[in-house]
Amino acid sequence: LPGTPISHTLKHFPINLRTSMDGKYKEIAEELFTRSLTESEMRTAPYEFPEDSPIEQLEERRQRLERQISQDIKFMNELGGVDRTDDGWMKERVLPMEREYQRVSISGEEKCGVPFTDLVDAAKCVVKALFIREKYIALSIQNFCKTTARELGELGEKPLDLRIYEEIPETPVDADAPVHPPVSETHPYENQDTKNMPADTGYSCKMVDGVMHVYTKKSPMEKSTELDLPYPDLKEYIADMNVMMALIINGPVKSFCYRRLQYLSSKFQMHILLNEMKELAAQKKVPHRDFYNIRKVDTHIHASSCMNQKHLLRFIKRAMKKYPGEIVHMEHGRGQTLMEVFESMNLTAFDLSVDTLDMHADRNTFHRFDKFNAKYNPIGESILREIFIKTDNHIEGKYFGHMIKEVMADLEESKYQNVELRLSIYGRSRDEWDKLAQWAVKHQVYSDNVRWLIQVPRLFDVYRTKKQLANFQEMMENIFMPLFEVTINPRSHPELHLFLQHVVGFDSVDDESKPEHHIFNMDSPLPADWTEEDNPPYSYYLYYTYANMAVLNHLRRRGFHTFVLRPHCGEAGPVHHLVSGFMLSENISHGLLLRKAPVLQYLYYLAQIGIAMSPLSNNSLFLSYHRNPLPEYLSRGLMVSLSTDDPLQFHFTKVSAQGSGEPLMEEYSIATQVWKLSSCDMCELARNSVLMSGFSHKAKSYWLGPKYSKEGPESNDIRRTNVPDIRVAYRSETLLEELNLITHAVRTKELDNIDEEDTLSMAPIGAEGR
Repeated sequence: LPGTPISHTLKHFPINLRTSMDGKYKEIAEELFTRSLTESEMRTAPYEFPEDSPIEQLEERRQRLERQISQDIKFMNELGGVDRTDDGWMKERVLPMEREYQRVSISGEEKCGVPFTDLVDAAKCVVKALFIREKYIALSIQNFCKTTARELGELGEKPLDLRIYEEIPETPVDADAPVHPPVSETHPYENQDTKNMPADTGYSCKMVDGVMHVYTKKSPMEKSTELDLPYPDLKEYIADMNVMMALIINGPVKSFCYRRLQYLSSKFQMHILLNEMKELAAQKKVPHRDFYNIRKVDTHIHASSCMNQKHLLRFIKRAMKKYPGEIVHMEHGRGQTLMEVFESMNLTAFDLSVDTLDMHADRNTFHRFDKFNAKYNPIGESILREIFIKTDNHIEGKYFGHMIKEVMADLEESKYQNVELRLSIYGRSRDEWDKLAQWAVKHQVYSDNVRWLIQVPRLFDVYRTKKQLANFQEMMENIFMPLFEVTINPRSHPELHLFLQHVVGFDSVDDESKPEHHIFNMDSPLPADWTEEDNPPYSYYLYYTYANMAVLNHLRRRGFHTFVLRPHCGEAGPVHHLVSGFMLSENISHGLLLRKAPVLQYLYYLAQIGIAMSPLSNNSLFLSYHRNPLPEYLSRGLMVSLSTDDPLQFHFTKVSAQGSGEPLMEEYSIATQVWKLSSCDMCELARNSVLMSGFSHKAKSYWLGPKYSKEGPESNDIRRTNVPDIRVAYRSETLLEELNLITHAVRTKELDNIDEEDTLSMAPIGAEGR
């Protein structure tokens, strides 16, 4: 029926993936959920590798070999009279694609080091998990790795339609186009006439069981039909969640995935040993381009802390001198000027210093998210947080807007740095979206270097305790109803329509280490019935956010861009957060707990799920720097990028005339020195950050090259990315080898007709079980 939950998409797997655990998933998953509740005092997941395991203590063996590189490469002379500007030289010089390098290969019949029956059963589980993710990502119109999709398609009766993973550019970008996209001469928020906006479609919408439904007629008296806007059935999601939970704790599958991850680490070390000099030589052949002038995107940064402490301090002092008599706050019905606010604290502009602000995370915030949140209050005063770093206050976010614009100006001056800032929508009232959009449009808070993500704090329990919400469905309505209304009729919320053109997705934020007192299953209350003051579990929030976003994306396909889900996931707490992230999210932030879950880490690798990591943030909150798994993830080929999270709390950098610093460069600098990253490693991280970002296909075509969305070294343009084709070819070939290993094992099993009873005690549900 139109608009009903979709439970038939990939209802039957295209091949037989039955194993001996079929029918036991629910029991295994519930036992695991129960264990996670009883161990709620633990800050991290209970599945760890032994302390003496090499997966935690791999020695860093990379070394700099620049001085051994031959100095006979006289490439600069070849430039002659060529235009050496950033854009001009590319038109004169085409560098050959470097495909030849030293490869490491394994020969023999059993290449994976485990018995064939173990391999087959583990491969079935991995393939089943990838099919589950492919189903949910396709259903919500998010991006799934094309290489993985193609390999999975070969297992099916008919190939998957890979066109759904490709975005068609408005106009093709020429191979010799400059690295900077053309800048619009008009501000996107200026001179916008509502008459030029798309017309009203006449649809109406209503939330049913926590998910929005759209109908063709507005009046209840008129006969209406429901639009066919699919979303995943709750029962199917719970069943798939149980399958995933059972897979990740199965012993043989864990052993198989652990071995493959160890192999990937060792293979990369061999690759570096054999090819590092060649990679460096390829980078040296590229004129003008180096790490400083390649495109980098800060894929995880919060708007309220995107400035550093010195910037905020200077802005507060300027505001005290420039607007001392401006009424900035209402106290007991009486307006307070900025000067009066500071006088009530016995402070003058001269008294203020970085130490007085006290906003930097220190040793006292480690595993204390409550103390970290308190650091958002300048001088420990929540009133100053409201005045200076909120969009909705008595001065309508004027100071915060000015500060964000100063950060934007510095980004534009640096040319090569972009950010994806998080702004909050809390779900307490229906007008939050309009207020946020009016703040952006009124203060013209826009830059070509910035895109927005909307973060939804998981604070229902707080709002329910304060009687601000009656049930969880009301929170979902407050978050999604305005988005459906503006999509149905853009003229009903003109500012929001303009603002959403620069919003790329949703984030889910809060302290993941907080204990969860409820297991999400079919017995869980529906959103309209969730009236208790306990907070719903992480997977509950994520499922209903995802389901509404999926319906919204199908509605927006009539001419608007769609959204993606990119939550904070795996920073702390139980491992099933990462299971929800794997199933529903295009990318995640943090992902630290993957180091304790080898099956999930291997799945995140095979699906090439983007992970925005913030080692300096983790160092202050959850995991000391030397234990951070980022270098391990990078060596194995996971899609990782560096991000800053909260520069206000974590970074110290030189301060420009505007007052801002360069926190992202600080993040790269420390990572490079601590982990001895090569120039190629840094450029690969930067390229990953662009690939996983929400910037447009056209922008990425300028930054990475017009073929960036293809596979293998063909996708790379070293003149723009400074990443050698050798590195891109290695990553692509290694991923294909891993995918071929598991798909070949599954196909071989099918051809040989081996008796199912002889397989290992492990498996996802088969066609009959679905």
